[in-house]
Amino acid sequence: MPVKIRLSRHGRKRKPFYHIIVSDSRAPRDGRYIEKLGKYNPNTNPATIELNFEKALDWVQKGAQPTDTCRAILSYRGVMYKKHLLEGVKKNAFSEEEAEKKFQDWLTQKEAKIEAKLNSISQKVSDAEKARLAAEKKISDARAEAIAKRNSELAEAAAAETADDVAEEVVETPAEVVAEEAPVAEVAKEETPAEEVKEEAVAAEVKEETPAEETKEPVAEEAPVEEKPVEAPEAEAKEEKKPEA
Repeated sequence: MPVKIRLSRHGRKRKPFYHIIVSDSRAPRDGRYIEKLGKYNPNTNPATIELNFEKALDWVQKGAQPTDTCRAILSYRGVMYKKHLLEGVKKNAFSEEEAEKKFQDWLTQKEAKIEAKLNSISQKVSDAEKARLAAEKKISDARAEAIAKRNSELAEAAAAETADDVAEEVVETPAEVVAEEAPVAEVAKEETPAEEVKEEAVAAEVKEETPAEETKEPVAEEAPVEEKPVEAPEAEAKEEKKPEA
């Protein structure tokens, strides 16, 4: 029975993660499996790989055939390189100690590369965050400057309007308003015409010349005149004709 090391899909739509499994090549992708070796999550950067190194190496040595993706994962973790070294030890190409030393050197270099990649990614993220903050600060400063400029213009306009209103009040104050504020007695004295003064003097003289008795005795009312009846003209003509007879 051919045995394969492959991925079993899990997760939701458009965000999958996978289990690294050993299963029969005739079994469905997400069906029964023989053993679970680890997990693979491609949604992170770099991808997250959890792998049981000893079990994976054992299955590879037994002849399990990994798929292309699983071969890349095993190579990334050093399983395929360790299998190559162990085959060299079997062929007496080098000793087991030399094979272990070579593998440790390779593992150190691999970890350094992974660490450098992580630092590079974090640096890029930090630079992008700084650039974003700088752009936001620039926009905020420009907006604050525009607001301050508009406020200053509004303040200057308000001050100019206030100054214009004060000037208009000072210029438009008529002399009549000032005259109205003067005492009422002085205004009456100034506005009294000379003719009124003369008329008052004449009235005073006439009053002095009028005797007291005339002023005291009431004036008798005149009797109504008796009106004589008017004779008709015909009667007068008859009276004139009688002496002629």
